[in-house]
Amino acid sequence: MTDWKELESKYFMHTFERVPVVLVRGQGTRVWDENSREYLDLVSGWAVNSLGHCHPVVVEAVKEQVGTLIQTSNQFYTIPQLKLAELLVKSSGLDKVFLCNSGAEANEGAAKLARRYGERKLGSAYKIITALGSFHGRTLAMVAATGQAKHQQPYVPLPDGFVNVAYDNIAAIKAATTKETCAVMVEPLQGEGGVNVPGEDYLKEVRAWCDENGILMILDEVQTGIGRLGSLFACQQACVVPDVMTLAKGLASGIPIGAILAREEAAVFQPGEHGSTFGGNPVTCAAAYATVKYIVDNKLSDKAARTGKYFTEGLEKLKNKYSFIREIRGRGLLLAMEFDREIAQAALNACLEKGLLVNRVKPSVLRFMPPLIITREEVDEAVGILDRVLAEMNL
Repeated sequence: MTDWKELESKYFMHTFERVPVVLVRGQGTRVWDENSREYLDLVSGWAVNSLGHCHPVVVEAVKEQVGTLIQTSNQFYTIPQLKLAELLVKSSGLDKVFLCNSGAEANEGAAKLARRYGERKLGSAYKIITALGSFHGRTLAMVAATGQAKHQQPYVPLPDGFVNVAYDNIAAIKAATTKETCAVMVEPLQGEGGVNVPGEDYLKEVRAWCDENGILMILDEVQTGIGRLGSLFACQQACVVPDVMTLAKGLASGIPIGAILAREEAAVFQPGEHGSTFGGNPVTCAAAYATVKYIVDNKLSDKAARTGKYFTEGLEKLKNKYSFIREIRGRGLLLAMEFDREIAQAALNACLEKGLLVNRVKPSVLRFMPPLIITREEVDEAVGILDRVLAEMNL
């Protein structure tokens, strides 16, 4: 039998701290390892598998498109790309779409778009205000945008043009705004930062400040978009329409894709100023169209809100039972459990042994981001496993 872990050690760059499980199959909310052991998956590809693993509508869309047209350049029109663009525009209230391959690429493109806007309309303003604790991707520019020192320090000097200020603090944004500022880029909820939920008025305050100063409001909805927080886009809960919005993770339920959406007046790219060889690939667009249409038609955003509330109630019961749980936070199906000590890895390992996959987003924080299709019965199963794990920790 092949030792896949040894093969990874021999050939793969050591960029991931992997959980010691080799996954070979997935269906719905479940995955199986090479030894046929079953796990309930509350990671779902880092909030990617919005419809779960191998959902029939995605599988059929990909199969049909692979047998029809796999790739052509953006020199030509392709139908899946345009169907997806129309669906995203009509669902978001924005006007234009650019399709790419990942969240990092979408955010990079949004920053590039903001600089082009600043050059054309704001006297060559180029600085973008972002938040401490944010995460916008791993390209060099997005590391500079990401307000976390642990991601930035290995790569100094960083590209100029990004100003990191406190999250959920409109005063900090105001203090950082100068004539060189072209945009403010924030997450509606910080996922990788620890599932940090801002105050109810934060996004409205950012919108108002950007309007007052004529600068762009960019919302990074790479993790929060496509139903995860209980609405198709998180900004809809705040009744805010950004100038630019980025999407990726859950957009095609497992097939790599990213998107930049923009208002007409912010969509200032001209032909030749931006592009992507694989962006808008017919296969990825077919998967994304099938995913988003299924989520919209079946009101899975509403289901995520209801199931997320039920999940939160279950986690709150554990908090009341175990004194070392400091806080339960999040929204919809992006939730976190914070401990008063650094035991998240130990809890993850114990969950793994009991057939539950969770994510350690910080040394003291577990993150839960199951597929939108998860049932209440599966939530009960997950909470039950967590209960047994915490009971056995003897703290």
